[in-house]
Amino acid sequence: MQNPTPEIPEARIKQFRKIPFQDTPNPAFIVHTDLLKANGEILKDISTRTGAKILLAQKGYSCFSTYSILRAYLDGTSSSGTNEALLAKEHFGKEIHVYSPAFTSQEVSNLASFSHTIIFNSMQQLAMGITATEGQNRPEFGLRINPQVSTGNHDLYDPCTSDSRLGTIRSTLDKNLNDYPHTSLNSISGLHFHTLCEEDSDALEKTALAFEANFKDIIKNCKWLNFGGGHHITRPGYDINRLCKIIEYFQKKYDLTIYLEPGEAVALHTGILNAKVLDILETENTQSAILNISATCHMPDVLEMPYRPNILDGYPAKEKAYTYKLGGLSCLAGDIIGDYSFAKPLKINDTIQFLDMSHYTMVKTSTFNGVPLPAICLFDESNGLKIVRSFTYEDYRDRLS
Repeated sequence: MQNPTPEIPEARIKQFRKIPFQDTPNPAFIVHTDLLKANGEILKDISTRTGAKILLAQKGYSCFSTYSILRAYLDGTSSSGTNEALLAKEHFGKEIHVYSPAFTSQEVSNLASFSHTIIFNSMQQLAMGITATEGQNRPEFGLRINPQVSTGNHDLYDPCTSDSRLGTIRSTLDKNLNDYPHTSLNSISGLHFHTLCEEDSDALEKTALAFEANFKDIIKNCKWLNFGGGHHITRPGYDINRLCKIIEYFQKKYDLTIYLEPGEAVALHTGILNAKVLDILETENTQSAILNISATCHMPDVLEMPYRPNILDGYPAKEKAYTYKLGGLSCLAGDIIGDYSFAKPLKINDTIQFLDMSHYTMVKTSTFNGVPLPAICLFDESNGLKIVRSFTYEDYRDRLS
């Protein structure tokens, strides 16, 4: 059962139509930077209203050719390990926050030289980090906790189960304080939780209140709290006022700073994946259009979530006169994007534009089956289209040995 995909605002659809798709490399990801700026304005306004700091979660969006744009709106980045942190150092600057389920001592020592905070997943990792940075100027250390409050509907993206490997539950934390007596909570400056996935601020409120009830004694000694990502802040209808009230509640009550680290919300409704019809195959029950892109290689969340991406001028199956099953270029039998209908019949070499293709696409692409990677382009109304990266056989070859 596929989940419904939130509709993209009509105003953004109109702006996408200004992109010259016939003159664009195909396949290609296209980021509309005017829309990226519009998202940045929304996020910046929250920072201005509340004093909270908002970071770009690079795991969701790492198109660093746009970092010069985002830098004006955001306070820095959050990274899921060393490589993302180095990307932030080279291309974004500002505050660099790093979390990983596990670090090596060498990684921590290296990260300590340029990171603002390093957030550990357990007390034993924290103990290792203290030892690894002995004699160095340490960044602020944090601890990721698991509040054990699930608000989403997707088990694959739920880090809050009792058996989750992401974050320390309260009972384990209390036990570890005895196991690692030399690693007191005085070693940390803040706590981090990440529990949401494409959710509104009511889900954050539920989590935050449970988190406060279970960790109040630790919160009162913190300099900051990191509320993680998954906040769908830039989605139409998101309750920003409620979000601001939650932020202000914690900041005023505990005299600390709140961090948010959205990835998807930064790039939501800003991107296109421009694709082409290579062939049309008649099967027993339907017609299949084979495209020059792939769900498994270029938008794997279509299979993992799963979800159904919207298409410019595409409709649900049978709503219009001509229905097709859109399939990818790989040999995976399940490389199917979904059934869509169109007002006119598809023809070979027609282009198709998949919407909302900035976040969790470029960062998750693969060259499985040798399927080529889409080019990466930027577009704005003042400057038109810019191709920032094209990929070749050598990019595929050099990942192998």
